[in-house]
Amino acid sequence: MKCFLIAAQTVDGFIAQDLGQVSTAWTSEADKRWFSQRTKEARVVVMGATTFRTFNRPLPGRLTVIYTRQPEEFAAFSADQVMTTQLPPAELLQQLEAQGYSEVAIGGGSSIYSLFLEAGLIETLYLTVEPILFGQGIGLFTQKNRTELEFRQVTQLSETTLLLEYGVAKGK
Repeated sequence: MKCFLIAAQTVDGFIAQDLGQVSTAWTSEADKRWFSQRTKEARVVVMGATTFRTFNRPLPGRLTVIYTRQPEEFAAFSADQVMTTQLPPAELLQQLEAQGYSEVAIGGGSSIYSLFLEAGLIETLYLTVEPILFGQGIGLFTQKNRTELEFRQVTQLSETTLLLEYGVAKGK
């Protein structure tokens, strides 16, 4: 099972100014297209309940897996669109693989990114860098975790937006 992190961040490294901010409110059209395309290829996106609430709907064409302690909050959504979980990350990936998925996108927020990075399951990081500074806000991760990365490539998504791709270095 391939597992990748996908996030948009400011030049100063923030994914949002506060917990309620919708990333699509400040990211470029190029980032929105990239996120949609790449997550539809994966067919499944994992996120926390706080991140899901900023979208407030399942992502079309993908299974949305929500980490939550309150699954009843999401009971109104169709089971083929939304799945809730509290499973450890490795168990969740095993379950998704048993359901026929071969790739999963980790879509946020910072506590979910940290959870999967700490579990050693993220192979690739796709970081869209937007030309904006927040000065303070929500960082990419909630926990300290020194992880060596290997640069793979940079792609210019638009005149002002860059996509950085890194692999998680093995054995370092």
